[in-house]
Amino acid sequence: MSRIGIIAGNGRFPFLALQGARSLGHDVTVVAVKEEAFPELEQAARDADASFHPVSLGHLGKCIKILQADGVSRAVMAGQVRHSKIFSGIVPDLTLLSVLTRLKARNTDALISAVAEVLRDHGIELMDSTVFLGPLLAGEGVLTARGPTEDEQGDFVFGYRVADAIAGLDVGQTIVVKNRAVVAVEAMEGTDEVIERAGRVAGAGVRVVKVAKPNQDMRFDVPVVGTATVDAMRAAGATAMTIDAGRTLVIDGDKVFAAAGAAGIAIVGRPRSEQRG
Repeated sequence: MSRIGIIAGNGRFPFLALQGARSLGHDVTVVAVKEEAFPELEQAARDADASFHPVSLGHLGKCIKILQADGVSRAVMAGQVRHSKIFSGIVPDLTLLSVLTRLKARNTDALISAVAEVLRDHGIELMDSTVFLGPLLAGEGVLTARGPTEDEQGDFVFGYRVADAIAGLDVGQTIVVKNRAVVAVEAMEGTDEVIERAGRVAGAGVRVVKVAKPNQDMRFDVPVVGTATVDAMRAAGATAMTIDAGRTLVIDGDKVFAAAGAAGIAIVGRPRSEQRG
């Protein structure tokens, strides 16, 4: 098996990608973003007999050199790098600076697509970030103990049009709706934070609509939900959530649906045929 690179941000995603790659017999090199990756990832890499290299956000040239030195020709991006840090916390090296100076738009898609091109130029191909995690992609239809009520489904249908448009503009992937009105739109703060904000604004009874981008590039910025998402929903009084089947990573697997069921929350996977792109 070949050696796989994992460019790791925060959350459990890098741990699962590491486990999945090793289970298939791949050697692994983990390049961890210092400002984001969980400290426990280093020990997990050691336990999995993987090499581990912390790199500061913005040091793209160093990342490339590490991967090349280990003979890596394929890599995955796993884990979140908060958008607010991407555009305010970067101290770029010369390699990344050359990327930034030729960007036509300073949004996440444009930046990471340009980074992917630079990696390819140096012989490193970015793969589908869920390549080792297929069983954790959301299925279609009702995923929890109960399905959505008529009112909840109505909010979903209303919300899809808005959420798809927002995602297409690379603003965010999540909106929160109540009674056919948009309560909150995700920007750089992240899903859990926008849910919390919606609860403060509109109180109990809000519904979460989380979508993939039209023509979602599965190499990066894939929608992710987990038990923390359910915790945020419960705290905000949210009653239901819809996610895009086949393009949303359910990071904690069935624990997410069990936690939702215990909280009386409905989760639905929007069929692939009804999604944009």
